[in-house]
Formats: sequence, structure tokens, C-alpha cells
Amino acid sequence: MKELLKGKSFEELVRELEANIRAEEMTYFGERMVKEALNPRNVGELAHPDGAARVLDEDGRYMQIHLKVAGERITDSKFITDARGPFIAFGSVLTELVKGKTVEAAGGLTEKDVEAALGGIPEDDEHTPVLAVKALKAALEDYKKRQ
Repeated sequence: MKELLKGKSFEELVRELEANIRAEEMTYFGERMVKEALNPRNVGELAHPDGAARVLDEDGRYMQIHLKVAGERITDSKFITDARGPFIAFGSVLTELVKGKTVEAAGGLTEKDVEAALGGIPEDDEHTPVLAVKALKAALEDYKKRQ
């Protein structure tokens, strides 16, 4: 242990530890999921959304989706979640996938579509895109009710 610490400043040790953790995350989750989780797109709420929903999973985590629709085409989408990295990545990718799609086409998106956009997911995280897709479907239903 002393050999590992020899000649290194605290800052150097922290940077080395962070690099090792990031490498492990990339190996386990994949580069795209880590990128989306650390730098998510479309986080937040839309002012006066045309469709919105907040869905809870069995563990009490939530995903909220807001949609802006013009002429049956989704023009903007935002999300909020209180969950960990993979859920953030799914919200980010899902909100990008729906932009430009018709309401009908967006309603056909599945968990597998989100997984594919991320380049796959770890086996024990297969349940995580479910929350994002359920939130999308609920937001689409809310949009339809408002019409």
C-alpha cells in the first residue's frame, strides 16, 4: 500500500481512482450509456407541455416525460428522474428518439428500441428502460386526452 502512495499527491490519487472507476463503468455499462448518464440531454420540464406524465416504478423511483406536439409530430421532449445513471441515460436517449416522430410512431417505441440506441445494456439492468417507456406511453395518452 505504501508503494502505491509513494510520491503521489492527494489530487493525483483522486484522479487515478476516478479514472479507474470510470474505466470499470465503461466496461460494465458501455461507453454510450455512461456518456448519456454523465451528460444527459433534454433534462427538465417544458412550459405548457401538450402531453405529460410522471410514472413510479415498484421501488418508488420516478420518470417524468413532457412532450410538445405540432401537427401530430413530437417537436420537443424533456425528462426528469430521481433515479441513478442508467435511468438518466434511458431518459436522455428516449427523449431524443421521439423528437420528429409522429405520436403514433412514438407510441410504438419499445424497451428494446431504447436498449439498441444505447448499444445494449447489462443483463441485470434489463428492467431499467421499462420506466422510461411507461412514462412516454403515459405522456402520449395524456396528449391524446387533451385533444
